[in-house]
Amino acid sequence: MTSSSAPGTNEPEPSEGLKAFGAALKSFRKRAGYTQEALGPEIGYSTHFIASVEQGRRFPPPRFVDQAEATLDAFGTLRLIVHQVSRQRGLASWFRRWAQLEQEAITLYAYECRLIPGLLQTPAYAQALFANQLPPLGDEQIQAQLAARIERQRLLTERPNTAYSFILEEHLFLRNMGGPDVTRELIDHVLTVAVRRNIELQIMPLVRETHAGLGGPIRLLETPSNKWFAYCEGQESGQLISDPTVVSMHQKRYARMRSQALSFEESVSLLERMRGA
Repeated sequence: MTSSSAPGTNEPEPSEGLKAFGAALKSFRKRAGYTQEALGPEIGYSTHFIASVEQGRRFPPPRFVDQAEATLDAFGTLRLIVHQVSRQRGLASWFRRWAQLEQEAITLYAYECRLIPGLLQTPAYAQALFANQLPPLGDEQIQAQLAARIERQRLLTERPNTAYSFILEEHLFLRNMGGPDVTRELIDHVLTVAVRRNIELQIMPLVRETHAGLGGPIRLLETPSNKWFAYCEGQESGQLISDPTVVSMHQKRYARMRSQALSFEESVSLLERMRGA
């Protein structure tokens, strides 16, 4: 969400907006007489998470803001600040609500036939995508988008209890976006991520007689209250879907694709063969 990264790390520097929210949270916490350790159980978040938010390194999800507002009696100040912060640099305006929901999702599914999902991209692959956008982006815009993408990827490591599933078309790796070296690094990264217990990876083979995903990419998530949402994105627009009938349709299609795609073991074997080519 910023245009630069901390030296020697993949973490973006805290933005001014996030730092302002963190400072306000810290001030209200101390005013109410809470330590970070004491506040955690009250609002349902770990001490580490609270510390990260106060340092401006984590975007506060909606439930965090609501719980902190109520517990610390913050007069609506935290909601006001986070409303401004939610205008995140590097994230398309139509994607921001979905990005907020991702922060607390307990289940997250993604089928992609156009490009590798942002959560699985390497910096080099993402940079190649941004460099090829039309109209062209400036260097600062590219760095802001890259920082935002790296920030989102922390979900995979910091939410070990969230169940992730990715179904990726084989041709996404055959496109060779960014060149052979970028593709090999991408495959290595995807294989490394896929060994996590909470992540399922499947490849949809290039040749497949039946395919439930011909309607396009699918994204689904489940909230802590067990409500499901779907998301569809075009070239310059995105639609958050809450209608249970439509969400159920996407769930049915995704479930069918899980049976049509290669198994995890077969998918890993295919990627390893592609990597060695």
